[in-house]
Amino acid sequence: MSIQEALRLARESELDLVEVSPTAEPPVCKVMDYGKFLYELAKKEREAKKAQKVIEVKEIRLRPKTSDHHRGFKIRNARRWLTEGKKVRVRIRFRGREITFPEIALEDLRDIAADLADVSIIEQAPAMEGRTMLMTLAPGKPKT
Repeated sequence: MSIQEALRLARESELDLVEVSPTAEPPVCKVMDYGKFLYELAKKEREAKKAQKVIEVKEIRLRPKTSDHHRGFKIRNARRWLTEGKKVRVRIRFRGREITFPEIALEDLRDIAADLADVSIIEQAPAMEGRTMLMTLAPGKPKT
């Protein structure tokens, strides 16, 4: 139907002519109350937002000289978080002259990734960021 005819029909019924699908060929329009249309649209967006799952990122902080015993505690926490579906960021912070030996931190991060390989995948590979080296682990499918 022509645009003029559709507008006349909308005026007669005291409603609005709303373009529902502008990308369709020809564009699809409906005669409806525009306020109600906006309300329904906002309602759908709210429902979609409720259904979204927000992934929390937890962080463990280490130093190159962190003992194996303390690293074990941190890895245990990271394993628990990963099984709960949270991401884990592993940060190794350098102080003083420790920054001259980034290979120590890189080896630590590789060990941590290997320990958690059964419950995680490496989302972001180890990378230097200022005086810290970061790696992000995401929950992976547990191997059966």
